[in-house]
Amino acid sequence: MASWTKRKVKGVLLDISGVLFESGAGVPIDGSVEAVQRLKAAGLSVRFCTNETTMTRGMLTEKLHRLGFSMIEQEIFPPIPAICKVLQKRNLRPHLLINPKVAPDFDGVDTSDPNCVILGDATTEFNYHNLNKAFQALVAMKEPVLFSLGMGRFYREQGELLLDVGPFTKALEFAADIKAEVVGKPSQTFFTSVLEDMEVGADNVVMVGDDIVSDVGGAQSCGMLGIQVRTGKFRPQDESHLSVKPDAFADNLLAAVDLIIEASK
Repeated sequence: MASWTKRKVKGVLLDISGVLFESGAGVPIDGSVEAVQRLKAAGLSVRFCTNETTMTRGMLTEKLHRLGFSMIEQEIFPPIPAICKVLQKRNLRPHLLINPKVAPDFDGVDTSDPNCVILGDATTEFNYHNLNKAFQALVAMKEPVLFSLGMGRFYREQGELLLDVGPFTKALEFAADIKAEVVGKPSQTFFTSVLEDMEVGADNVVMVGDDIVSDVGGAQSCGMLGIQVRTGKFRPQDESHLSVKPDAFADNLLAAVDLIIEASK
């Protein structure tokens, strides 16, 4: 058993962008394809958890296959399928501020007379006009509901740090005096839904991510182990983070898999 944990690992959650490939890059991170193969060959249950809302689930699956990864669409957990279930269950009609590429994932969703607002990573759609429309929709509601598809602060693409959905959600929270419901990492509801799909208890699952707060901290708050990789949005100061202390650090996913496989024996 590896020295970094006394638990037996039976399941693994992997972030995608920053762990399997660098956002905006057309090649996988060195060793990541082999790492996924090794996890599956070891008989571990693997799920891919992402806050990706700039492409549909199908588009993301196709991209990963082109990069050489082997997984089925049902093993990938982005926020949009989860939020669609919430809308149906609670009879909600959203005002959407999302990336146009993911609009097909909301086909069939009633957006007339909105009684909630959903924010995804809208990238260039995040402008004053669109944010103001979302704000106006919220303040016009008798009981306003705001959903954020993830709560990431920033991500790395082509060597640059870019604002994620979180800062824009915080702006609407402040303006409308409302607290957003997060669907995606680090939401406990999101992680629990993935664990239920795996049918593995949190004590026996490890999350591998590049975001020390959303990936590692979110997983640990649900009772899972968390490994921080030094790829993607990782910054050296993460190693002395004030509130989140990863169970282990690894230079990349392949190095993390060495730890995980040892802890699965």
